[in-house]
Amino acid sequence: MTSTFQVDLHGVVDLLARHLYSSPRVYLRELLQNGVDAVTARRDLGGDDVPAAIRLRPLPDGSLEVADSGVGLTLAEAAELLATIGRSSKRDVELGTGREEFLGQFGIGLLSAFMVADEIELTSRSARILPDGAAPAPVRWRGFADGSYELTEVPDEDPTVPAEPGSVVRLRPRRDMEHWLAPETVTALAQDFGSLLPVDLQVEVRLDLTDGDSAAATGTDDASPTVWRRLSGADLPWKERHATPAERDAALTRYAEQTLGFTPLARIDLDLPLAGLTGVAYVLPAAVSPTTPSSHRVYLKRMLLGTRVDDLLPPWAFFVRCVLDASALRPTASREGLYEDEVLLATREALGAQVREWALATLAESSPTSRAFLRVHHLAVRALALQDDDMLDLAARVLPFETTEGTGTLTDLAATLPEGARMLWTPSVEEFRRVAPVAAAQGLGLVNGGYVYDADLLERISRRFPQWRLAPVTSDDVSQALLEVDPLRELEVADAVQAVDEALAPQDCEAVVRAFEPAALPAMLLHDRDGDHQREARATADAADDVWGQVLAELSGPARSRRLVLNDTNETVRSLLATTDPQVLEAGAQSLYVTALLLSGRPLRASEATLMNGSLGVLLDRALRPGTTPLEENR
Repeated sequence: MTSTFQVDLHGVVDLLARHLYSSPRVYLRELLQNGVDAVTARRDLGGDDVPAAIRLRPLPDGSLEVADSGVGLTLAEAAELLATIGRSSKRDVELGTGREEFLGQFGIGLLSAFMVADEIELTSRSARILPDGAAPAPVRWRGFADGSYELTEVPDEDPTVPAEPGSVVRLRPRRDMEHWLAPETVTALAQDFGSLLPVDLQVEVRLDLTDGDSAAATGTDDASPTVWRRLSGADLPWKERHATPAERDAALTRYAEQTLGFTPLARIDLDLPLAGLTGVAYVLPAAVSPTTPSSHRVYLKRMLLGTRVDDLLPPWAFFVRCVLDASALRPTASREGLYEDEVLLATREALGAQVREWALATLAESSPTSRAFLRVHHLAVRALALQDDDMLDLAARVLPFETTEGTGTLTDLAATLPEGARMLWTPSVEEFRRVAPVAAAQGLGLVNGGYVYDADLLERISRRFPQWRLAPVTSDDVSQALLEVDPLRELEVADAVQAVDEALAPQDCEAVVRAFEPAALPAMLLHDRDGDHQREARATADAADDVWGQVLAELSGPARSRRLVLNDTNETVRSLLATTDPQVLEAGAQSLYVTALLLSGRPLRASEATLMNGSLGVLLDRALRPGTTPLEENR
């Protein structure tokens, strides 16, 4: 058995009008869009000399009239466009709105007014001529929030019918929604959405007279004199003519301050003729996180689509905010975002290419703009360099990195090293802090790769510039740079080192004695990344069941222990290795181990904090009560 769906019109209207859109404020945008579409259709019908006007008239009773000089509607067109939800028509194409795939074109935009009104009335006079040469009768459509409507023809002499072709929409506000139809709100919304529209957009404004003057002029407040205020007519800001480039720069900077709320660091002109797109990309004056949404101000055919439109540029271009107008991009059903299709993908790629060309040209020369851009937005340069070889070549020369020689470029670091020397980098900030003091004292070129993008970027640079011999640092690299102690000294401390090994065995760490600078550093903890991975695999195998534990145990080889390198040039270390008290030696070794962990910047785990507290307790007890041991006291 085949049946048809039962549709609750009240529910459909509520869904479309109150849940499709993010805010009631868009009702005016949709009414303006319908008016512009109607004017466009009339121009296609009767030439470019027809009037193009939209009038907004807030009434004293709280209602709002929106009148346009568009093509108007016949009875059949009103029934097709306003009484059917979800059906496309030939008229959709004639209106040129580009929304035929959505929920009924003209009708779905008008339904948005139900967010602020319980009743919508549209009176229209068509500009079309019937086959017999007569003009179609004017029509009136009334829609109600419960899903019902009335559609009738009205006589020409009806005072509510427009004298010329066009339509008038009247909204009566819902309870608690009166503020959305208030004169000041209507004016602000119309200014925001329609200031760049290519039509004569005006709003009726009541003059603010004193009580005495108002009474003398009209006798009542409702009859206060009004004037029409023009809201549109301005050209696109980036297309306005200026006497000099400096004047244009100043005007576009003022525009950014007014619309975006910041003074840009720089400006990039955007132009994509195939997408009918023009605009400006403004470089932010302060750094932002790569995860910050890149919200842009977008106009479609000079109607504001939204002030927070995302996904317009590639992810790496998070350092710019755009203001642009386009004609070939498609809006979503709510007209608050862009539809993800091939046109948007191509546009995103082309806009990214223009921003990229600006960044390459700017960074290629030394200028105040390039230095400021690199200082503020180096993360964006790093993000682009990860996928662009041209930017990678440039980034290797200009990007700052934290190194053992201070903050500088890789080129600067390479220049300080002996010819043929290797440059090493650490994959984490903690490892850099742990190794950097020793590496700097031994003349090793070390780069901190622990910040955002840096590890992946250094990997790419190592392949792109093999002459730098850039590689991740290993514990062997550091160990080879440390001086071995004299063989006699090694024999002298062998028993003490073995005792330190036994004290650190529970931490999977072994001790080794070396002589290195700076002498103030007592010990350094060396990690082996492969060993760390193998230890993690072994821990996972121990926690798994018998079958999977056995498989993991076979796949993971023996892990190399971490090494605590004791500095034989440090007086504290020499005193510790010379002690004959086994408890002091054990506690001192544990304290040096925890100290080395803290110097690396890594937070202590609970077991390590307990180890530190215990070792400090032993050392403090021995210092406060010399000559005794806890064992003797217990006896």
